[in-house]
Amino acid sequence: MRDFLIEKLYECSKKPYQKYFKKNEPWNIDKSKLATYPKESLGFGLGSFLSSNHFDIQEKLEDHDIIHVLTNTGVSVYEEIGMQYFLFGNGKRSLYLYMVILTGTIFYPKRMNYFIAQYKRGKSAHSFHYLDFSKMLLLPVQTIQETFKI
Repeated sequence: MRDFLIEKLYECSKKPYQKYFKKNEPWNIDKSKLATYPKESLGFGLGSFLSSNHFDIQEKLEDHDIIHVLTNTGVSVYEEIGMQYFLFGNGKRSLYLYMVILTGTIFYPKRMNYFIAQYKRGKSAHSFHYLDFSKMLLLPVQTIQETFKI
């Protein structure tokens, strides 16, 4: 029930967040194009992530899925919350991040050890949350992970 509630909150907040808070331009790329990128590249990794989870690219929210790829974070509700803890540790600050962390902590108090571990992972990595990943799609995932100690 709590997963359902959190997912509904996300669905209700996604469109206003895209429209009013995300100022970046959409990447204008589709999954079929990503599948043509070199196998070790971030672009191919993104395409594989989207396909394996039966997702489509979400306009202006492409970075979110890139973070999944770079941090090897799953897509369950508590893992999504954990990824926000990771990003908080990595230096990202936004109202949306705070809302996810707050609601996640309230709804998943038994996952606190996981959340703290993700925060520490983000803290120990070099700050990368602000990068323009659309320009990095041809770079190898492993190179990015090693460079930023992800």
